[in-house]
Amino acid sequence: MTLPPHDTDTPLRQEPILEPRAEKADDEALIKALQARAWDPGLRFNRADVPVEWIVEHYGKPRLEQIRGSIVSYSSDGTVQLKAGTEEITAYFADVPRGPLFPPISLPEAEKAELRIGRPLPELLRRVYTEVANGGFGPDSGLACLTDGNRAPGHLREWPCAVSVHERNLSKGMPTSWLFLTYGGCTMEWHVSLAAVDNPVLLYDADGYTFGENPHDGLRHATASLRKWLWTWADGGNVWDEVL
Repeated sequence: MTLPPHDTDTPLRQEPILEPRAEKADDEALIKALQARAWDPGLRFNRADVPVEWIVEHYGKPRLEQIRGSIVSYSSDGTVQLKAGTEEITAYFADVPRGPLFPPISLPEAEKAELRIGRPLPELLRRVYTEVANGGFGPDSGLACLTDGNRAPGHLREWPCAVSVHERNLSKGMPTSWLFLTYGGCTMEWHVSLAAVDNPVLLYDADGYTFGENPHDGLRHATASLRKWLWTWADGGNVWDEVL
């Protein structure tokens, strides 16, 4: 199994060992940090698209050659994909209205999702969905929604729903305590454990399960906690750094 290529930005902070009161204060800071990224169209994912014409107009044609090494991909619609936080993305999205791709859900909606899952969500994850956004931001493909029927502008398909994916996974024999977070590229997926202490985030290889004896054969890595995984991304780091 070959892991997909990923950016290698260095996290801006290290997760401290926290006492209960400090942990709550840290979570308040984490929610604010997540809101800052998730509500910024140029930062809500690890990469963003910028029209080539806009770059040429504002920086001149030679700029395209200068940033050639920073261009992740080219699109047939006349845009280039750059890493979030680059000068061009910051400038292009400077005047774009802030707000989540999918608005946060209500507490009753979160509780309804928990009934379908069959387990309560970690308090931190519940706050993410009820205070930051209903998915649509974060590492790799972005967190799945907690409700069905969400479609991002310009997308033909609905955004993945963590609960629906969880229900399908149960039918395949996966543990009830694993909740899907987002796709990691190729056959990789990120899940959070709803049962283990600190709710570690699990990197799972679907191919590993297909050819293994049980779902655990597909586990490739475990980040110590959901809190650490989210902080890494919120601070501009790369959740793949530990893996690679």
